[in-house]
Amino acid sequence: MATVTFIGLGVMGYPMAGHLKTRGGHDVTVFNRNGEKAKKWAAEFNGHHAPTPGEAAADKDFVFCCVGNDDDLRAVTIGENGAFHTMKKGAIFVDHTTASAEVARELDEEARKRGFHFLDAPVSGGQAGAENGVLTVMVGGESDAFDKAKPVIESFAKMVGLMGSVGAGQLTKMINQICIAGLVQGLAEGIHFGKKAGLDIEKVIEVISKGAAGSWQMENRHKTMNAGKYDFGFAVDWMRKDLGICLDEADRNGAQLPVTALVDQFYKQVQNMGGKRWDTSSLLARLEK
Repeated sequence: MATVTFIGLGVMGYPMAGHLKTRGGHDVTVFNRNGEKAKKWAAEFNGHHAPTPGEAAADKDFVFCCVGNDDDLRAVTIGENGAFHTMKKGAIFVDHTTASAEVARELDEEARKRGFHFLDAPVSGGQAGAENGVLTVMVGGESDAFDKAKPVIESFAKMVGLMGSVGAGQLTKMINQICIAGLVQGLAEGIHFGKKAGLDIEKVIEVISKGAAGSWQMENRHKTMNAGKYDFGFAVDWMRKDLGICLDEADRNGAQLPVTALVDQFYKQVQNMGGKRWDTSSLLARLEK
């Protein structure tokens, strides 16, 4: 059993923190900007809550974090009452936020100055993966810190991999989002085409999902897409944030991402249709408007 803090109780963080308590058996303290949600979590999981990130992180072995973006991450770490001000030497900070590689390297440098470790560890698997404890976690950081953190992370993950030095986790997550963007657009176009051709989409997917076209997106989203329902996963607003990170990094490293840039603009059109909180499969709605 370790002493653990979890900062950020959104749709991902709430169940992830729960698994640390129920599966991992750890002593867990949580912080959330909405203090009532932290109190609710503590009551539900027989854990603890604290009024600031700094108080939550004080003297803990591990501090986990899953917030919205780079600025949110800086606020809960190096901002006023941030976790970095109270973490003990030798502790490990594990960041599950999907953020930039740049902020990961910045916070790693700050952690080193203060005598503790930083791992950037974005996740894939969505809300369902978090609730079921089967996330994929891609990690950047030192191998010694990774080896210590991995058994704790496995409380809510089915796959935990060290991708390289700090920042490599975020870069791997960028590749994940690049691949998903193209897959979802292709699936949306396929379903749209099938409808226009007068085919039974369920029969079509039953066949092609068993061949080379099959994917997680096809298996898990085709039914809701075909029904025009888009409230089953990762929101368009968050996908555009992630794709923006990918495109910014591509500008720095010289990578060419023409399909990613195009799909990003398609998501912008979905936002303009009122679909900011629709899930990412709503690319089909844009084709059917």
